Amino acid sequence: MTIIKQEDFIQSIADAFQYISYFHPKDFIDAMTEAWEKEENPAAKDAMAQILVNSRMCAQGHRPICQDTGIAVVFLKVGMNVQWDAQLSIQDMVDEGVRRAYLNSDNKLRASVLRDPAGKRQNTKDNTPAVVHMQLVPGNKVEVTCAAKGGGSENKSKLAMLNPSDSIVDWVLKTIPTMGAGWCPPGILGIGIGGTPEKAMLMAKESLMGHVDIHDLQAKAKSAQELTAIESLRLELYEKVNALGIGAQGLGGLSTVLDVKILDYPTHAASLPIAMIPNCAATRHIEFELDGSGPVQLEAPKMSDWPDIAYDGGSGKKVNLNTLTKEEANTWKHGDVLLLSGKMLTGRDAAHKRLVDMLNKGEQLPIDLTNRVIYYVGPVDPVREEVVGPAGPTTATRMDKFTRQLLEQTGLLGMVGKAERGQVAIDAIKDNKAVYLMAVGGAAYLVSKAIKKATVLAFPELGMEAIYEFEVEDMPVTVAVDAQGISVHQIAPKQWQAKIGIIPVAAD
Repeated sequence: MTIIKQEDFIQSIADAFQYISYFHPKDFIDAMTEAWEKEENPAAKDAMAQILVNSRMCAQGHRPICQDTGIAVVFLKVGMNVQWDAQLSIQDMVDEGVRRAYLNSDNKLRASVLRDPAGKRQNTKDNTPAVVHMQLVPGNKVEVTCAAKGGGSENKSKLAMLNPSDSIVDWVLKTIPTMGAGWCPPGILGIGIGGTPEKAMLMAKESLMGHVDIHDLQAKAKSAQELTAIESLRLELYEKVNALGIGAQGLGGLSTVLDVKILDYPTHAASLPIAMIPNCAATRHIEFELDGSGPVQLEAPKMSDWPDIAYDGGSGKKVNLNTLTKEEANTWKHGDVLLLSGKMLTGRDAAHKRLVDMLNKGEQLPIDLTNRVIYYVGPVDPVREEVVGPAGPTTATRMDKFTRQLLEQTGLLGMVGKAERGQVAIDAIKDNKAVYLMAVGGAAYLVSKAIKKATVLAFPELGMEAIYEFEVEDMPVTVAVDAQGISVHQIAPKQWQAKIGIIPVAAD
């Protein structure tokens, strides 16, 4: 009988979450590199270059791949012959491991978990509790899978109860474009088919823990070996989802997914549940076993696993934020690459709500937004010599409902965030001759190197959601919505879908 000691289990969980915060899986790096090499759209290729350079920097510096260090998800398969030498429950042991990982002073991770989600939404400060899924299985080992799942991709999860005669492929191809680019493609698509609604969702999540192996399936198909129905479905979806032309960061291109993973389960004769969950460019998971011999020993990858890519910010137009005027911003066109220098403000959901509430009450704001640019970000706390920790953009559409009021009542000039804007925000940007700039999601550590100073100006009690003033130098962004209301995210994917030519582009 195997005896698993409490401390060994806790420390293994802690080490695993630290490990995945800065090490991408090798299969993911290989797949992203291949996608980067074959990409024909310069904007998408640049975005993937930033992601790959960021990944290597994080591996070297042991700092988070993304500022959203995720909600902790743990899958456990506990052998029925295992005995625990522990005083804590399994949930409590997992939570203690997560707590140690996220509060590690040498690589502190961002605490994003809130208690009382329908009420006060108070940060737990240590990213606990984790979400734990456990099975009892034959054997004398504990199989552990740890994943850190970012909110941007989790928020794009989809569930449908199809009729048995409905087409799974049609549903996926109809649904993917509605997800936008907030899940930071190219990534991995997890799909669960069958069972019950909750079983389908769980399978979709668990499928994402598998290794990237779509090329093995392609080779199997080319050699005329017989494919299972699920294997054939994976290949069809991989080809057709990429043919949508969404591309890296939604900028249009050849690669939207690096793999499509599917798990299925028997279901009711009247039902066809299907769930879909994407994994973003910050794909973070690791699997290991505990056999009673001590905590897990995780081997660091080799730096040669990463491609030798340099990123110097490209040839973007240099912009001085300290002297920026509406007239200058109105000369920018969608798709333009800019290098921002000077002072910018930060703010995301909680700060935006505070500002709007103050405006509605006629109160004076704690900051002057006139002709300023605000960056949608919740940075990781700095360690060692850092000014700020990894500070990549958060999903911009969450701020759409606040956009018009801030533009019209404060003199705000521009916004920086991740992925596309919804039509309500685009209309507000056009009406107010403002601009929306896109930074690359999944390149948080790289972005942070452009930040030379960070000062909290307002709402310090909000933690990472406080309003900061960043002083930046040559921070790379792309004009995603220009002052005429033209959105690169609305135009580019259709252009690339037409260019790829597998799926006809629907008429507007």
